[in-house]
This record gives sequence, C-alpha cells and structure tokens, in this order.
Amino acid sequence: MQFSWMSISWFLQIPILACSYRSSECLVRMNYRLHANGNVVIVGFFPAYAAYPLNKTTDWRMTKFTNELMIEFKLRNYQCILAMRFAIEEINSNPYLLPNTSLGFEIHNVPHGQRNILAYLFGSLSGPDHAIPNYRVAGESNSAAVLTGPSWAISENVGTLLDLYKFPQLTFGPFDNLLSEQRRFSSLYQVAPKDTSLTSGIVSLMLHFKWIWVGLLIIDDDKGAQTLSDLRSEMDKNGVCIAFVEMIQVSRGSYFTKSWKHQMQILESSSNVIIIYGDSDSLLSLIVNIRQKLLMWKVWVLNSHWDNSKFDDYFMIDSLHGALIFSHHNEEITNFTDFIQTVNPFKYPEDTYLHVLWHSFFNCSFFRKDCKIAQNCLPNTSLGFLPGNMFDMAMSEESYNVYNAVYVVAHSLHEMILNQFQTHGKGNEMTFFPWQLHPFLKNKQLINHAGDNVVLDWKRKSHVQYNIFNFWNFPKGLGLKVKVGTFSPNVPEGQTLSVTDDMIQWVTGSTEIPQSVCSESCQPGFRKTHQEGKAACCFDCTPCSENEISNETDMDRCVKCPETHYANTDKIHCLQKTVTFLAYNDPMGKTLCFMSLGFFSLTAVVLGVFLKNRDTPIVKANNLVLSYTLLITLTLCFLCPLLFIGCPSTATCVLQQNIFGLLFTVALSTVLAKTITVVIAFKITSPGRKRWLLILRAPNYIIPICTLIEVVLSGIWLTTSPPFIDKDAHSEHGHIIIICNKGSAIAFHCTLGYLGALALGSYFMAFLSRNLPDTFNEAKFLAFSMLVFCSVWLTFLPVYHSTKGKIMVAMEVFSILASSASLLGIIFVPKCYIILLRPEKNSLRYIRDKTYTRRKKPS
Repeated sequence: MQFSWMSISWFLQIPILACSYRSSECLVRMNYRLHANGNVVIVGFFPAYAAYPLNKTTDWRMTKFTNELMIEFKLRNYQCILAMRFAIEEINSNPYLLPNTSLGFEIHNVPHGQRNILAYLFGSLSGPDHAIPNYRVAGESNSAAVLTGPSWAISENVGTLLDLYKFPQLTFGPFDNLLSEQRRFSSLYQVAPKDTSLTSGIVSLMLHFKWIWVGLLIIDDDKGAQTLSDLRSEMDKNGVCIAFVEMIQVSRGSYFTKSWKHQMQILESSSNVIIIYGDSDSLLSLIVNIRQKLLMWKVWVLNSHWDNSKFDDYFMIDSLHGALIFSHHNEEITNFTDFIQTVNPFKYPEDTYLHVLWHSFFNCSFFRKDCKIAQNCLPNTSLGFLPGNMFDMAMSEESYNVYNAVYVVAHSLHEMILNQFQTHGKGNEMTFFPWQLHPFLKNKQLINHAGDNVVLDWKRKSHVQYNIFNFWNFPKGLGLKVKVGTFSPNVPEGQTLSVTDDMIQWVTGSTEIPQSVCSESCQPGFRKTHQEGKAACCFDCTPCSENEISNETDMDRCVKCPETHYANTDKIHCLQKTVTFLAYNDPMGKTLCFMSLGFFSLTAVVLGVFLKNRDTPIVKANNLVLSYTLLITLTLCFLCPLLFIGCPSTATCVLQQNIFGLLFTVALSTVLAKTITVVIAFKITSPGRKRWLLILRAPNYIIPICTLIEVVLSGIWLTTSPPFIDKDAHSEHGHIIIICNKGSAIAFHCTLGYLGALALGSYFMAFLSRNLPDTFNEAKFLAFSMLVFCSVWLTFLPVYHSTKGKIMVAMEVFSILASSASLLGIIFVPKCYIILLRPEKNSLRYIRDKTYTRRKKPS
C-alpha cells in the first residue's frame, strides 16, 4: 500500500525571552524550519520568535539585545509545538490508528504581518524555495490540513487564502463567531469550545463577591464588540453597572500610547474591579503596561492567560497579583508532563529552538556553524529548570486544543483511508486531495484520552465548564496560577458557580474581599434613591417613610406595614400593634368615670333636697314638675358617659349617640318649657286673654313634642346608617384603638344642630323674661345656662374634628359632662344655696315684705 506524502500545516506565534546574538542568529538565518519525516507529514507554521531592529522601542526587562537584532521568543506557544509532537508520537505508536502509516510534521516560523504570513504559506504549499501561487515542485509533499492560532488575526489571514484552495484549516485559538461564517471560511474548523457562557460566568463571579461597579478593557474587534454587547446585557439583567469601557487596539504596541491617554480615568475610577477581555497576544502590551506602571489595588478579571516569561522578576507583589482568570476546564492528558520533562536538545537534535534555550540558560557551548550545542551541558536538565518557572509544565488551553486537533486529523485520515480501501480495493495506490478530508472532519466526533468530547461542528458544540484561577506572584518571578473555583453552565441554577474564597490571594494583601461599588450599600431601614444622570448602581440612601420598613440591604423601595402592625424605631421590623380603647383602668377613663359618678351623685343630692323642700316657695315658684323632670334627666345625662368608656360593642355603639341625643333633647325641651311658662305667665296683661294656655298646661306638651322629633331623627339614623364598631390604626403609634364609628356623620351633626336649635330657643325665651318682676324669677339663670351650653358645644365641634382615637371619645364625654354640669350648676345651685344656707329667704313672710317694699318705691 503506497501513499503520497502529505502534511498538516501549522501557524503559531511564540514569543519568549531573547538570547545572545550568536544563538539567535541561527534562528533568523535558518528561519526555524523544523521537520520530522513520515508517510503523512504535518506541516506547521509557528511564529516561534520575532526579530526587531535594535532601535525598536521595547522594555529592556522583556528581552536581551543582540548586536543587530533583538530576538523575542514565546515559550507559552512553544508548548503547543511540543503538544503536537507528543500527540504525533502517541499516534505513531498506536497500531490501531493509521496502521502502516506514520505521521510526520513540518514547522515554520511565521513573523508578524499579513504579507509575511501569506508569503510563508505559499512557500509551504509550493515548496521551500518556490513561494508561487498554484505551483508545486514535484516530489514535495502535500498538506492534508492546516492548523492555525492562537491569534484570531492569524487564523483569519490564513483562512482567507486556504479557503480558495479548500484546504482544511483547524484553529486552536479561542472560539470566534467571525470564523464560523461559512461564506468566508467554509474550510475552517475551530477546535476550541464556544465561549457563550463566559459572560454569564464573569457576571456570576461579580455577583458572588458583590462587585457591582466594574470597568471594562476589551479588545477592539468584532469579537470584542460582541462580547461587550453580551456583557452589557448580562450585567443589566443582574444589576451590575459599568464604570468605564476602554476598547484596546489590536495592532501591536498601539495600546502603549492609548492606555496612558486614559490612565487617570482608570486610576481615579471608584471601580476596584476591571475585566480584561481578549486573546493573550492582543492583550500582551496592555498587561506589560499594567505591570510596569504598577496600577495597584485593582482586581483584574481576565479571560486569557499570559506568558510569564515576558515579564521582569524583581517585584515581590505586582499589579497582577490576585488576578482572577477564566480558563476552559480540561482534563489532564496522561504522560504529557512526563514527556515535557524528557524534552532536551539531545533527544530532538533537529530542534534549533531547544539548542538556543540550552545555550542561553544552561551555559552550554554552542557551535555557531551548525547551530548546535556541545555535549558538555549539565545532565538531567529540562524545560522545568528554566529560571523563574517561565515554562509552564502543565498543558495550556492552546496545547490541549492542539492535541485534540492532531487527533481529529488523524482519525479523519484513518476513516478516509479505510473508505478509499473499500472503494478501490487492495493493491491500488492510494492518493487523495486535501479537500477530500472535509466530509470526515465535519462529522468527526471523538472522545480523547482524557475523556472529553471533541467535535469540530460549531453547531454541535455544547457549553463547557470553566476553571477559575488566582494568580499568585512570588519573588523572582515565581508566579503561580492556583485553581480557586469553577463555573458550570450545565448544572442547576444556583449551583453554577463554586468559589473557595479562603484560597484567594487579594492584591490588597488583606483576607477581606475587596469592595467595588459606586455607592455604599443602603442598610436596613433605608431605601435606594437613584442619582440623576448616573448609572443605576449610583444612589443615595433615604430613610423609610413613616410606618414603612426595609429589612434587607439595598432595597429599591420600602414596604408598608399592615394596618395591624407598626414599624419599629430602626424601621426594619413590623411589630404587632396593641389593641386599646378608652378603658376604665386608663387614667383618662378613670378620671372621666369619677367625674361622671361624682356629678351623678351631686345631682341626686340636689334632687333629694328639692324633694325634701318641695313645699317651700322657692321650689314651688318655678314649676315643680319641670324642675323634677330636669333633675332626673340631668342625673341620667351624667351616667350617659359610662356608655363611652370601656370596650365598645354593637349595643353600646348604637346607644351612645341615641341616648345622648334623647336625654339632652328632654333636658333642653324642659328648659324651653320653663322659659315659655314664665313668658306666658307675665306677658298676659288682659284678663281672660290666653288664660286657657296656662289652664291647659300648654308648656308641658313641649317636652313630648320635642322628644318625638328626636326619636324620629334617631329612627332615620338607625335605619339608614347605624353606628358600628371600628378600628383606628393611625391615631396612636403602635396601637389599634377600638372606637364606635357614628355611621352617618350627617345624622350626628343633624342631632347636634337640633339640640343647638332647642338651646337657642330656650336662650331667646329666657332672655325676653329676664327682667320680669318675680321674687324667684330664674329666667336670667336659664339664659346664662343656655349661653354656656352653646359655648361648650360650639367649642366641641372644631376640637372634636381635630382629634382622633381615644382623645376624640374623651372630648365628647367631657362635653357631655361640661354641658350637663352647666345646667345643674347655673340653674339649681343658687336655689340650693337659698334652701340650705339662707332659709329665711325661702318663706312667705320674706316674699310679702319684699313685694311690699317694691310697691312703695316711687314709680
């Protein structure tokens, strides 16, 4: 079985530390072309180093200058070459994969610049000495596939040309939606998983540490713009605000100037957390800038690793100490670290790169002509012994993708060869073109040695788990990336993020989690008030209003307590209100109760005095029956307030206003009857004229008529809107007052108006008879009592409507007692004074003498 020679091409950038001119000259002169023979050859294009003129502006701590050139290496990317070599050696040792076929590889260095990339690509396709399109030197091997990365720009530039030839291209850099466009890149496959969940992971981390005020430094390209849009959307949904956004120019070195144009914005920003998004190459100058200028006390959150070999090792703690890095979760590839330990120039003498490293760092003699080291090197040296741990012995993301890419190509070749064998049969020469590999690559899905699923079709890629690393920087550049957490988008919500806070080393040197907020959190009892013209995370804290609470931090609004509860002093809890009323054991209730009973007793005594002295002139002079009626009514009026004291019930609520209205109607109508009697008695001057009014006792009908009117008013009140039990939860803080609601305010005021009309009528009649000649004429006392009565209730109305709760009830009780006491005191106390203290005036002889004396006075 014969096979034509084929290859898989490889494009990669790999800067590391510079070396001496003698060793670096070999790399420049030989263009670092590395190859290993095989039936099927994988050709790779690696920008393994970059050469710059001596006057190139570059930090001296990053490189070492030669006499003419400054050579810059990239050790992180060189690990990808070793991962490819490791995968190919595994495949060649596997008798079940590509049997009777050995894989080889060919690696070229690719410098910066699209023109140089395409030139080297044509050289690879046409032959090492013939960079001519559509031309191929006979006998040269064909490329079966091309691997590119890690930069998006390299993959895009190479993919534009390879798509014309339908060459299969596999990229191992970060996944880019732009490279998934079938029109432009129909022959391109991305090995890396999609980063659709990265923004969710970053925002989840922000929420975990309560960082809601963050800055963004994002690469200025299509992918960066899409990522910025996704981050904005995810942050808006979760209440995370953006302090500032800086777009990073992709072209090399441009950010050195732009970053310091906006340096003060970053330094002065109140945001202590800054998210950096981009690939490691594009962000290289930015990271150098951060470390050189010592932008301290900021927490950096990155989506990409960087090459430690690029930086100095003189600072014990630098700006990137404590940075948090998101990286795809990859299972460990068995034996890879052991393989790295065995790599040296003696095992792979054709690799000039290793000879240069060993000469530069292990003091080995160097033969400039052959670009080889001598045999006098220290034994057992390896890449792990490079100073400052500059070479990472663990497999990186890119190396993991390279490993998977090589296996995908190998399995696809294996299937294609089996397919051709079944089609053409045994004994025929097997030949194929690279574009024939596409059907097998598109449908290929395999499980690698680590147990991970590898698929090239971007539509079938699933969400992947992320590891979260914390960067620890130790003296002499001994930087470590320690895994401190994971983000798994496929697990149930609430369990996606897992972080071990205690393991994280913060840039501040403290164990406390740094804060990154625009405004300090509003404590319970306060609510957020948005600051006009600023982001939603910038706010003032306003105390909750009366009877409102907030029992959590940063609440947008306070919650009103139910009517049965009230807010405590700190306004963080609603407390149960105490049910209360004007009770007998209340100080105010006791006072009113004693006053009511006292006046009741006094009225009873007055009534007793009048009964005992009923035959005396002063008692008989002013209609004995009406006096008894008034005294009995006042006795009941003084007991009426007891209906207002104590726990209200439906019965007491109905009786309160109706009994009050009925008793006062009887009392006032009695006073009116008294005044009318006096007027009728002294205003009838002609004999026989209107004498029938007195004979028929007409004034005595006033009481039942007025009472009947009040009964009708009360009946209408009880029929339409009767009083009922009500609760007043607002008058007294922390209390619910049980009161009687009058039902109809109109009916209540109509009753008061009716009583006022009776009082005014009595006052008017008493005023007319105030100067009538009579020894015991009480018209003046009746007029004055009505004046006081009206004053009490006119004062009651505004005070009553300006008070609430128990005070309102107490005001009504006090008005009842005051108005009743005015009638008792003004009308009956003078009579009792004469009866008890001046009995000589309460006799017929005194009356005759007084009358005789009055008549003898000249008219």
